[in-house]
Amino acid sequence: MALSNNVIGAINLVAVLLSVPIIGAGIWLTTLPADSCVQILQWPVIISGVLIFVVGLAGFIGAFWRIPSLLVFYLVAMLVLIVFLVSLVVFTYAVTLRGHGNIEPNRSYLEYRMDEFSLWLRRRVRSSNKWDHISSCLRSSNMCAELDQRYRTAQDFFNAHLNPIQSGCCKPPTKCGYTFVNPTYWISPINTAEDTDCMKWSNDQTQLCYTCDSCKAGLLATLRVEWRRANVILIITLVALFAVYLMGCFAFRNAKIEELFRKYKQGYS
Repeated sequence: MALSNNVIGAINLVAVLLSVPIIGAGIWLTTLPADSCVQILQWPVIISGVLIFVVGLAGFIGAFWRIPSLLVFYLVAMLVLIVFLVSLVVFTYAVTLRGHGNIEPNRSYLEYRMDEFSLWLRRRVRSSNKWDHISSCLRSSNMCAELDQRYRTAQDFFNAHLNPIQSGCCKPPTKCGYTFVNPTYWISPINTAEDTDCMKWSNDQTQLCYTCDSCKAGLLATLRVEWRRANVILIITLVALFAVYLMGCFAFRNAKIEELFRKYKQGYS
């Protein structure tokens, strides 16, 4: 029985360690520009990682100090957390399935449209109150000002590989036909009726296209990339956690069998 408890304790210690990459993935999301302004996925990830740490620690204590109630709590609670993580991974994959961006002629950067993303993601930025807060957060960065320092000519800018937020927020949509002066200053649109964003563009450096749907789409495209990267970490950790959980179940079952056999031998003798 002592040997089985040691095995269960070691397995639970691995479960505790597996909480680290999950918590790390959530903290990593908080450092990224888009997620730091929106704050949707990182908290469920961080909280689930902390709960896995607590549950794994409870199982570890229960094994080495032979507290059956803690071991039962570990088995039940960890199963619930694994189911929650599976749901989170599937949900994240589903809402980020769409939104790849569009190629424009003679441009190296992509253009993004709101209708290309999942309805759930679009709802996160549709409210004017929510978007005012998000756009204010985006304005506080210097990502658009950096473009003026980096690209001097129109051809250099058109050949640039802008990130989605820069493409959507720092310049007018390409189809509007604005004339390039510098990366954040454009004049003489050809077709302002092509898109509602064509009339929203402003050369005011505090405004630019932060009120445009293209800016919202650029933000969602960035979230999509960041969430899918975090999802890879979650999937790998989830597979390892499930394997550890199964080993813990088998070890717990063997421990109970050993205990019953020991009681049987004591009763027989």
